[in-house]
Amino acid sequence: MSADSAGRHVDVLILGAGLSGIDVAAHLVREKTGRSFTILDRRDAIGGTWDLFRYPGIRSDSDMFTFGFGFRPWHGTKILADGPHIRQYLQETADEYGITDHIRFRRKVTAVSWSSADEQWTVRTVNGDTGDEEIYTSNFLACCTGYYNYDEGFKPAFPGEEDFTGQIIHPQHWPADLDYRGKRVVVIGSGATAITLIPAMADDAEHVTMLQRSPTYIVGLPSDDPISAGLKKTPMPQSVIYKLGRARNIAIQRGFYELARAQPNVARKMLLNAVRMHVGPDIDMRHFTPTYKPWDQRLCVVPNGDLFKAVRSGKASIVTDRILKFTETGIKLESGEEIPADIIVSATGLNIQVLGGASIEVDGKEIQTHDLLLYKGVMLDGMPNAMIVLGYTNASWTLKADLAATYFARLLNHMRDKGYTVAVPHSAPDDRTEDSLMGASLTSGYIQRGNAVMPRQGSRAPWKAPHDYYRDMPTLRHAPIEDGVLEFSGPGASGNGHGRNGQGLTSSATKLIRGAAGRIPFVGAGR
Repeated sequence: MSADSAGRHVDVLILGAGLSGIDVAAHLVREKTGRSFTILDRRDAIGGTWDLFRYPGIRSDSDMFTFGFGFRPWHGTKILADGPHIRQYLQETADEYGITDHIRFRRKVTAVSWSSADEQWTVRTVNGDTGDEEIYTSNFLACCTGYYNYDEGFKPAFPGEEDFTGQIIHPQHWPADLDYRGKRVVVIGSGATAITLIPAMADDAEHVTMLQRSPTYIVGLPSDDPISAGLKKTPMPQSVIYKLGRARNIAIQRGFYELARAQPNVARKMLLNAVRMHVGPDIDMRHFTPTYKPWDQRLCVVPNGDLFKAVRSGKASIVTDRILKFTETGIKLESGEEIPADIIVSATGLNIQVLGGASIEVDGKEIQTHDLLLYKGVMLDGMPNAMIVLGYTNASWTLKADLAATYFARLLNHMRDKGYTVAVPHSAPDDRTEDSLMGASLTSGYIQRGNAVMPRQGSRAPWKAPHDYYRDMPTLRHAPIEDGVLEFSGPGASGNGHGRNGQGLTSSATKLIRGAAGRIPFVGAGR
């Protein structure tokens, strides 16, 4: 399954060599699809997010039983893994399934276009080594770039920034040579990045202050999974231990999410009581008491209560206030207090960008994701032979990535067996709502900022995303591929109700694409 290096044509082009891209490629191999593939990635190494982000203490914000691939056990007992070990896990997975040789690094995707006449995608890239344009073609496109803008994180413009004489850092672009030993550090933010940075920097810095506008729900978990650690001392196979831990953690996470939605006051009391036990009586609980309901935003997890320990020790502190302005020596707050700082870290979030910045065309018409629905959470409305991986916002990203990759491999095998060459889902006008795919479920800033580019939420199946692993699993793993919504064309479709219009698409699908076209660019890049 190797690409034609001269013509650069393969059956499947995968955009992105991060977790999602490796997941899809492994399923192409595991499910014996027989399809050739190439992965395009603009970075120098496998890992995507986990290769880009190098700030102190970087780790997963989901447990590794659900953040690891379902088909390849994570053998450690750490509940949350650090960035280097996650990169190693991805590299080992790619090596095990023969994926690494199919990756072309330092290729930035600038445009993707579909031709119904040729029944193929054309992907334009820039070679990062030479600056030359390279063109790739494929029959299928797998969009595995995540939804973050990797070039630029979100950083509000703070009054007086130019007056500050110290360093201002965004975690997305952490300087490798940053020396914060003995320095006063202020971390702006209260999300997963901020609560990771505080304990990671506290021992070396003079003092670290977490400056938050509002608190976040924080859950303290043991660093190592005690049940799995115990089972590892038995003759039980590692694969069984992993499957048991994965099933258990999926159930626990989903159960608490359902509790939080149905009984928010009960969930809130449970979370705050647990924090109170960690921080003790001397820490003001207002710094850990959000104004919103549990799971209106993602919960943050800290292993062994490391954040709480740093605060209790006095090496770190939390200030809940609003920024009035930056000064020469720190940050002045609306309350009048001034926090001295040598380094300010703006852990203020990420910008949303689907496919990293490239344009997309279907038969010469430019479209954007904001106008589209997602079919079964995997395929974009009116886009032929294309899938996209968008992980869960209320659970581990990988749970959905695994299901999406499984469905894509099933679809390819079904099309091969039936003699189909093109598959395209098409919605009806009343299938659409104006809610963002993610915006209806979470109120986090980055989710709301992504409303302009994220696909819309559907009003009913298969366009309504349930954000629920238990509901998605039977649909994507076992439900019939042909459901009357996904339309096929090709030699195998003649005479069975899947007629073609002579240009590679059924007439109804072509009308849908033309109707959806010409709106605003669909963004993309090869991460």
